[in-house]
Amino acid sequence: MRNKFLYIFFLIFATPLLAQVSDTLKVKEERAIVMNDSIFNDVEYEPLAPARAAFYSAVLPGLGQAYNKKYWKIPIIYAGMATGVYFYKKQNDDYHRFRDAYKRRLAGYTDDEFQGISNDRLINAQKSAQKNKSVSIIVTLAFYLLNVIDANVDAHLRQYEVREDLSLQPNLEVNPFNSQAQYGMSLTYRFK
Repeated sequence: MRNKFLYIFFLIFATPLLAQVSDTLKVKEERAIVMNDSIFNDVEYEPLAPARAAFYSAVLPGLGQAYNKKYWKIPIIYAGMATGVYFYKKQNDDYHRFRDAYKRRLAGYTDDEFQGISNDRLINAQKSAQKNKSVSIIVTLAFYLLNVIDANVDAHLRQYEVREDLSLQPNLEVNPFNSQAQYGMSLTYRFK
């Protein structure tokens, strides 16, 4: 029993002797100076640029394209919208001419400009002019919406980095065993 106490005594007092020794190695802080890479542009990513371009185009058609510096698109937008407005005006005038002639015929007058055309033809002409007016409005609104969408998408794509060292090219090879053409795509990345 006395030996057991002696063993326990040595075990209790010997455990602090097994503690870790402090390490003499120390970590040195190294700071590296990183220089700017001349390959990449210093243009920062601006997350609100697409929303701003779309808002500008919604307020005044073509202003978003000017914000994106795509000035050549502005005449196309105004030409499309002006074409829609022109045809709306022309179809509206024709509709009123056909309607006024039909009303005069119902009132008993026979001196309209559409002599020899039946009343049914005048009714059909009115319906056709009304339909063409609606199509003209749709074309004008489509050019307006296309203007807003184009400004938004162009502002998104303007912020992407496009470099020449990444390319996607179609590939055509001839199989030497059966002389059949093999088509494919190759993605190439060139390291500088």
